[in-house]
Order: sequence, then C-alpha cells, then structure tokens
Amino acid sequence: MNASPSISVFAPAKLNLFLAVTGRRSDGFHDLVSLVAPVDFGDTLRLVPDPGQEAASDSLECTTPGVPTDASNLVLKAAAAWRAAGGRAPWMRFGLEKHTPAGAGMGGGSSDAVAALRGLQELAEVRVPLGAIAPLAAALGSDCPLFLVGGPTIIRGRGERLEVLSAAERARLEGQRVLICRPGFGIDTPWAYARLAAGAPHTYMPAKEADGRLAAWRAGVLGLEELLANSFEAVAFAKYAALPVLAARLRERHGLRLHLTGSGSACFALLEEGADASGALAEVRAAWGPEALAVETRLGGDGKSV
Repeated sequence: MNASPSISVFAPAKLNLFLAVTGRRSDGFHDLVSLVAPVDFGDTLRLVPDPGQEAASDSLECTTPGVPTDASNLVLKAAAAWRAAGGRAPWMRFGLEKHTPAGAGMGGGSSDAVAALRGLQELAEVRVPLGAIAPLAAALGSDCPLFLVGGPTIIRGRGERLEVLSAAERARLEGQRVLICRPGFGIDTPWAYARLAAGAPHTYMPAKEADGRLAAWRAGVLGLEELLANSFEAVAFAKYAALPVLAARLRERHGLRLHLTGSGSACFALLEEGADASGALAEVRAAWGPEALAVETRLGGDGKSV
C-alpha cells in the first residue's frame, strides 16, 4: 500500500469544443460526434484513509453547500463499485473541494468519480485489474470513460467510442486560453435531448457532415474557431434568453464568440494569447450577476490513466 497517509486528485472539468448530435437510435438514445478537452479548472478530491476502520464505510464531505454527500454522489458510487470489483483499501474519508457547477455540461460529477477511482487505485492494497476499470467507469456515467482516458479526445456513439488524438493534434489544443462562464441555473440534459428530437431532422447534424468537419480540422484545413459548434446551442439559446444576450454583448464589445458546452448551461469563448480578458469577465458578471461562474483558464493536456 502507498505509504502516503492521504492524497489529493485533481478532477478537471471538460469542454465540448465540437458536439454534433447526428440522430436518434432505435434504443431511444442519440448518436453524437464530439471533440472534448479537459481544462485546467475543476474540483479537487482528497482521500484520507482510515486504517483503524472506525467508520466501517467510505464517507464524503464537500465544501459547497447543497452538494449531496450520501450514496447518491458519484464519488461514493465509484468507491462502492471499485470495492465490488475486488479493490481493497482502508475505508476512505473523501473531501471534495467543488468548483465545477452541476448542470453545466462540464462533466463535474463524472470527473469526480474518476478521481475517486484514480485515488483508490493509488492507495490500494489490492488494485482492480486495469482491464476492469474501463467498464466500471462506463457503468458510472457516460462521461466517465472520457476522464479515464484523459487529454483531448474524440467521442462517438453514445459516448462509449473514444479516440485519443495524435500528439500533433493535442499540441494544437493544449494551452489554448479560454473564458468559461455559467449562469446561476443549469439545463436539464433529458430536456435538451427531447427538444432536439422534437425538431428532428433539421436539429440533427448529418453524420457525414460532422465527420467531415472534424476531419478538416484534424487535417489543418479548418481552424479551431471555425470548428466550434454544438447541436444543443440552438435549443438552449431559444429557451434561455440570458445566453444569447451575453453572446451578443461579448461579440460586439469584446470580439469573442460564445459557445455552449455539452447541453449547457456553461459556455466558453476562445481567448487570444496576451489579450486582456478582464473586461469580458466583468461583462459576464454584469450580465449574469455575482452567482455566475466566470473564469479564465486553459485547455489541459491531462493524459493520466488509472
């Protein structure tokens, strides 16, 4: 077992730089094509072993009020699944420092779950075999395999088919400055998918077109700003006026193009290197109030795997 009495694991948020929902499947789910990248912003999960086994269970505390700390939290679900798969370690006291908001399309809960798996594997007396970790993560949530792989990734299908970018492709993304903002409300993912389905077929992007755009970016024919698109943006912007209003202000006053990530409600804009982003961040807070998330960060290059 690792001699360290406790460890901290970073749980990055993610951005969907390109997200095309290409159609509805016969099983009721949707197919998609997406280019996803972690960012240097997210949560931190601390694992403190209890060698005396006093708690007789894993426990969770969180710095953010309102975040569930019972068995419904993905951190404890991940720990339970890891132990059920044969992992052995002392009971853990998990401490979650939460920054990624829920209902934002940034994968916060899934990233926290994978952070728990990584930490448990590091502190384990008996590790879960590497071949069993991927299906375990997939069962926890559709975004979990993405965070398990780490680094910019292309996802297809329901999100279960992953392709890691080449080193040259990753280098074109890693370190890119971004502004991330999120209003004081979330967007329900099932609602967003239902709205897309209601507007079909014109709300879906044909798979051939989606793959073609992604291939053009990979070949260097299409720039990153030109690639950015999200099938959910039209339905989210039509329902929640705060999103297009801010997008117009950032475009007109700061020359920034605002894009949705996931099914929302978080958005992002690419920033030029060396440009002053303070005015744009102030614009977000003025439009959405003090409860809004407004942060400058960078696309990350986390290539860690469990």
